[in-house]
Amino acid sequence: MDVILGPTVWLLLQIIGIYVWIIIVNIVLTWLVTFNVVNTSNRFVSMVGEFTHRATEPALRPIRNILPAMGGFDLSPVALILGLMFLERILIGLMI
Repeated sequence: MDVILGPTVWLLLQIIGIYVWIIIVNIVLTWLVTFNVVNTSNRFVSMVGEFTHRATEPALRPIRNILPAMGGFDLSPVALILGLMFLERILIGLMI
Protein backbone atom coordinates (compact mmCIF):
# COMPACT_ATOMS: atom_id res chain seq x y z
CA MET A 1 0.00 0.00 0.00
CA ASP A 2 2.84 2.41 0.84
CA VAL A 3 4.36 1.76 -2.58
CA ILE A 4 1.38 3.48 -4.22
CA LEU A 5 0.33 5.89 -1.47
CA GLY A 6 3.74 7.54 -1.03
CA PRO A 7 4.30 8.62 -4.66
CA THR A 8 0.63 9.54 -5.09
CA VAL A 9 0.65 11.82 -2.04
CA TRP A 10 3.97 13.30 -3.19
CA LEU A 11 2.47 14.06 -6.62
CA LEU A 12 -0.62 15.65 -5.08
CA LEU A 13 1.55 17.80 -2.81
CA GLN A 14 3.56 18.98 -5.83
CA ILE A 15 0.39 19.83 -7.75
CA ILE A 16 -0.97 21.78 -4.77
CA GLY A 17 2.33 23.67 -4.50
CA ILE A 18 2.30 24.60 -8.18
CA TYR A 19 -1.34 25.70 -7.94
CA VAL A 20 -0.54 27.94 -4.96
CA TRP A 21 2.17 29.60 -7.02
CA ILE A 22 -0.27 30.11 -9.91
CA ILE A 23 -2.65 31.83 -7.47
CA ILE A 24 0.17 34.07 -6.21
CA VAL A 25 1.21 34.99 -9.77
CA ASN A 26 -2.42 35.82 -10.55
CA ILE A 27 -2.66 38.09 -7.48
CA VAL A 28 0.59 39.92 -8.22
CA LEU A 29 -0.20 40.31 -11.91
CA THR A 30 -3.65 41.67 -11.09
CA TRP A 31 -2.08 44.26 -8.77
CA LEU A 32 0.52 45.22 -11.38
CA VAL A 33 -2.16 45.71 -14.03
CA THR A 34 -4.40 47.63 -11.62
CA PHE A 35 -1.62 50.07 -10.71
CA ASN A 36 -0.50 50.43 -14.36
CA VAL A 37 2.91 48.92 -13.75
CA VAL A 38 2.44 46.46 -16.62
CA ASN A 39 0.21 46.78 -19.64
CA THR A 40 -2.12 44.04 -20.81
CA SER A 41 -1.48 44.99 -24.42
CA ASN A 42 1.89 43.26 -23.98
CA ARG A 43 1.37 39.79 -25.46
CA PHE A 44 3.32 37.95 -22.74
CA VAL A 45 1.52 39.73 -19.91
CA SER A 46 -1.79 39.04 -21.61
CA MET A 47 -1.02 35.33 -22.05
CA VAL A 48 0.15 34.88 -18.45
CA GLY A 49 -2.85 36.81 -17.14
CA GLU A 50 -5.29 34.79 -19.23
CA PHE A 51 -3.71 31.49 -18.15
CA THR A 52 -3.68 32.33 -14.44
CA HIS A 53 -7.23 33.68 -14.60
CA ARG A 54 -8.55 30.55 -16.33
CA ALA A 55 -6.64 28.29 -13.94
CA THR A 56 -7.80 30.00 -10.75
CA GLU A 57 -11.26 31.35 -11.50
CA PRO A 58 -13.14 28.02 -11.23
CA ALA A 59 -11.80 27.56 -7.69
CA LEU A 60 -12.16 31.21 -6.66
CA ARG A 61 -15.71 31.83 -7.91
CA PRO A 62 -17.49 29.64 -5.32
CA ILE A 63 -15.40 31.19 -2.55
CA ARG A 64 -16.32 34.69 -3.76
CA ASN A 65 -19.99 33.71 -3.60
CA ILE A 66 -19.60 32.68 0.05
CA LEU A 67 -17.29 35.42 1.38
CA PRO A 68 -18.84 38.84 1.92
CA ALA A 69 -17.46 41.84 0.03
CA MET A 70 -14.75 43.57 2.04
CA GLY A 71 -14.70 46.95 0.34
CA GLY A 72 -12.22 46.69 -2.53
CA PHE A 73 -10.40 43.68 -1.11
CA ASP A 74 -10.83 40.20 -2.56
CA LEU A 75 -10.02 37.69 0.16
CA SER A 76 -10.96 34.63 -1.88
CA PRO A 77 -7.34 33.86 -2.93
CA VAL A 78 -6.28 33.94 0.73
CA ALA A 79 -9.11 31.56 1.65
CA LEU A 80 -8.19 29.25 -1.23
CA ILE A 81 -4.51 29.18 -0.27
CA LEU A 82 -5.43 28.45 3.36
CA GLY A 83 -7.71 25.64 2.19
CA LEU A 84 -4.93 24.18 0.05
CA MET A 85 -2.50 24.39 2.97
CA PHE A 86 -5.06 22.52 5.11
CA LEU A 87 -5.35 19.86 2.39
CA GLU A 88 -1.55 19.57 2.33
CA ARG A 89 -1.50 18.88 6.08
CA ILE A 90 -4.17 16.21 5.67
CA LEU A 91 -2.14 14.52 2.91
CA ILE A 92 1.03 14.68 4.98
CA GLY A 93 -0.90 13.12 7.87
CA LEU A 94 -1.92 10.28 5.55
CA MET A 95 1.71 9.50 4.86
CA ILE A 96 2.61 9.38 8.55
